[in-house]
Amino acid sequence: MTTVLSDTGVGPLLRGWRERRRVSQLELALRADSSARHISFVETGRSRPSEEMVLRLAEHLDVPVRERNSLLLAAGYAPRYSETALDDPSMAALREGIDRLLVGYEPYPALVVDGLYNVVAANRGITMLLADVAPRLLVPPLNAMRLTLHPEGLAPRVRNLPEWRGHLLHQMERQIALARSEPLRELYEEVAAYPVAAGTNGVGREDPPPLHPAFALPMVVEHQGRTLSFLSSISTFNTPMDVTVAELAIETFLPADPATVDYLRSVCG
Repeated sequence: MTTVLSDTGVGPLLRGWRERRRVSQLELALRADSSARHISFVETGRSRPSEEMVLRLAEHLDVPVRERNSLLLAAGYAPRYSETALDDPSMAALREGIDRLLVGYEPYPALVVDGLYNVVAANRGITMLLADVAPRLLVPPLNAMRLTLHPEGLAPRVRNLPEWRGHLLHQMERQIALARSEPLRELYEEVAAYPVAAGTNGVGREDPPPLHPAFALPMVVEHQGRTLSFLSSISTFNTPMDVTVAELAIETFLPADPATVDYLRSVCG
């Protein structure tokens, strides 16, 4: 008897995620309490995995929630995770919690972005930093990567632009590797192509940027004649059951020096 292997369906998708994560069939089988033989049969289309098995494999392969729905559909099952708009009444508690968090973090800057870095909420600290950004970049939907790296955005005022730009692009590269998102790749290609003034620190000067704390790379930005320094931290929601919530990220900017603390308290306190 000749076995016909399937080139479509959930098997090749799971194999793609496994190879992307650089996990062997045996290692995945051990993680998922299965066998390498069964994993092989699933990947080649010789065996149809149960809904539970699809979700278990997706969990151990760290597949994004949006893509888990795609795996379920490919296996012939209904999507498990909803995608609810943030302005939906059912999201009221989430929106209120986010707003309280952002306000509570003031006077320090903080914002919330979706999976494409579109800004869905921000506090007064962020508004202050964007005071000199070109108006056309402030037309909704605001995009955090464009606002930071565009020549008419924050970029001319970021004193360590080459380093900070490299950090942001690397962050996007990691996210592209994690989630198969063509819109995200297009955004990456756009912002990576923005011109950067060679031999300058982002504000047209030849002097080097301030020394960095040894423990993390800060964003060093000029604001109304002052030099402010921030350390960035990104948080996500644990065990999300909705695609929208899974793709939200809260970014907070912690002052990296006492002078930045004093200035923010004086203007936003």
